[in-house]
Amino acid sequence: MPASLRPGVWLALAAAFTLLWLGALDVRHLQHPDEGRYAEIAREMLVSGDWVTPRLNGLKYFEKPPLQYWLTAATYAAFGTHDWTARLPAAVFGWLAVLAIGYAGLRIAGTDVGACAAAALAATVWHIGISHFVTLDAVLSGWLAFALAAFLIAQAGTGSDTARRRWMLAAWAATAGAVLTKGPVGAVIPAGALVLYSLLVRDRAVWRRLALLPGLALLLLLCAPWFIVVSARNPEFARFFFIHEHVERFLTTEHQREGAWWYFVPLLIGGLLPWTGLFVWKAAASWRHVERRRDGFSWPRLCLAWALFVFLFFSASGSKLPSYILPMFSALALVIGAQIARVSCRGWAVLSSSLVLGAALLAMGIWIWREPLAARLATERTPIDLYRALLAWVALGLLVITVGATAARLLDRRGTPAARTLAAIALALGMNAGLAVALWGNDALGPARSTADLVRALRAASPPYDVAAPFFQVRMYDQTLPWYLRRTTTVVDYRDELALGLDAEPQKGIADTATWVARWAALPQGYALMTPDTFDDLMTQQVPMRVVVRTSRYVLVARR
Repeated sequence: MPASLRPGVWLALAAAFTLLWLGALDVRHLQHPDEGRYAEIAREMLVSGDWVTPRLNGLKYFEKPPLQYWLTAATYAAFGTHDWTARLPAAVFGWLAVLAIGYAGLRIAGTDVGACAAAALAATVWHIGISHFVTLDAVLSGWLAFALAAFLIAQAGTGSDTARRRWMLAAWAATAGAVLTKGPVGAVIPAGALVLYSLLVRDRAVWRRLALLPGLALLLLLCAPWFIVVSARNPEFARFFFIHEHVERFLTTEHQREGAWWYFVPLLIGGLLPWTGLFVWKAAASWRHVERRRDGFSWPRLCLAWALFVFLFFSASGSKLPSYILPMFSALALVIGAQIARVSCRGWAVLSSSLVLGAALLAMGIWIWREPLAARLATERTPIDLYRALLAWVALGLLVITVGATAARLLDRRGTPAARTLAAIALALGMNAGLAVALWGNDALGPARSTADLVRALRAASPPYDVAAPFFQVRMYDQTLPWYLRRTTTVVDYRDELALGLDAEPQKGIADTATWVARWAALPQGYALMTPDTFDDLMTQQVPMRVVVRTSRYVLVARR
């Protein structure tokens, strides 16, 4: 770290970052679909005591391996089952990735680059945002950041052969964590990045320093036990997991998540903010003007190859989601850290001033035109007043970011390494504070994306909610409902991602609406959630239903 910054300053900065990073986890309800899904799988794992077979809504669910479920269930056991504990593993891994990248930068390029790399990742929009939602991609990206950091220290560090071997084994262990979080892609990304790097740089010597045999043995030792046990207990697992969920997901559009070849381009441009301009400006120089070790290894080129492979790999996939490219940003943060540390005072002034002006103008524009913007975004299920409230919070968050960018501009006037580091940290603090405000405002969409308020209304209704009565979801499945009910539901005339579980245990679902209507009519009490269209259809059939709660998205009914 820069010598002019005392340890007390670093402790204060670390405390401020940690507070901002973790302080916004409980300001909004979990949202459909991903947050409800992954929070609920972990809850059912803890309640059932079955830590081998993941279940969603009581049904076998094999789309992903169990490591994040284990981590989340353990968090529930330690701190209770809450919205913030569901988000805690993703947030912690996002924060640890910042520390890992900063430490790697320090070891391979010096204290200034390390500090700036950590600040770069801590300020990156996509890394902050995804780390504060319950997704597998934040934990996956964290493990891959650990693997990248350990690999770079092993290959570009100055330690002994023994130390290099230990760091390589740490990289292999982190790769195993990635595989246990999201499957083979956790190993494909580092392997593919290394192949691409070798082809582009013609550095073959790096392959001799991988500790390949002990590394593969460690990877298998950590990953194989769960795959063996779950396959033994569930004969349907292997074909579904390896073929359907990975090969077919990549090669086909069966999962209906297709996108154009440029799908990730705007996400990369926006997700890399506030560093997009600096990175584009200095990218070519970062590739060309690098010092290579005597053994030929170039850490900036490895990082750029890593990011490029992630981008190309998911662009080629038949299944695309915005969070897939998250592992790019840890590698790019190291390159950007070097760019920040070395950019001229004039260059930094242009960057920070542009951010001040851009954030301020965007905040002003959103505030002035929030009414037409809200009207354009609104749908029948997400009314205009929800977007109106959200946009007001977004404008406020942008004003906070403007303050952070202004501080970054003022702090670098001396042009010293310590001043530049503090300026980067100030910008990162501003980005975190501003996005925390925006995330707080994201709860404005809760009525359209979460059943939290609906379940609260059910529990407050009269007659009292009967927790022992059956609960159905008719022709739909909201991922957050079992989470907020703290119980599973029975799906009616619905399959989608629950198809494998329903095929394995068909008695846990109802295949058609007519069968459900007959069962419903015979019940002394029961509850059902459905869309307004389904409700209107059933009313024309004179199905006995008492409306408990009705929103723009759902109708919750009781038998009596």
